[in-house]
Amino acid sequence: MRLCLLGDSIAAGVGSTRREDTLGPLLAERLRKAGHRVDLGVHAFAGARSADLRAQVRAAVASGADVAVVVIGANDLTRFVPAQVGAQQLHDAVADLRAAGVEVVVATAPDLSIVSHVPPALRDVVSAVSRDYAQVQQQAVIRAGGVVAHVERAVTPRFAADPSMFAADRFHPSAAGYRAIAEALAPAVEAAADRRRV
Repeated sequence: MRLCLLGDSIAAGVGSTRREDTLGPLLAERLRKAGHRVDLGVHAFAGARSADLRAQVRAAVASGADVAVVVIGANDLTRFVPAQVGAQQLHDAVADLRAAGVEVVVATAPDLSIVSHVPPALRDVVSAVSRDYAQVQQQAVIRAGGVVAHVERAVTPRFAADPSMFAADRFHPSAAGYRAIAEALAPAVEAAADRRRV
């Protein structure tokens, strides 16, 4: 099973001090425990926006991906990329992966209001914008034939309540944060791997 991680710094594992505590290795280990032999490729990089997915998709397809996990949206939000623009770029990336026979699981934009750098007076606005962006992304992913893993619903309350979920930069996840995200992603990723095996 060739598992590929695409997207931004969260998919790349920024914030964790150990590679094995990042999303790719954590998800690969879950698949191995489910009986899959797994090769892992990480094409994600810090700072990536939806516009950067095209090149990542080419690399994933060239490597022969079976399952792709895409984590994208935070940098689109921080750089004020219009939702329809970013969502169309995500749609095209998912559609290209599906056309190549790859199962695709997407984690949409996080709720950036929980980041400590956001002033309290702006948190409601930031939360609403984040939620709206993720909703447009979700619709685009479904249209393209991908699956949305509702990671944000599962992990946002935990990140909001527990500062240890964040790394020292107070923006990226810590090892504990990555474990929580992987747990939320795992059911959709395992189901995608099972479909690919069949």
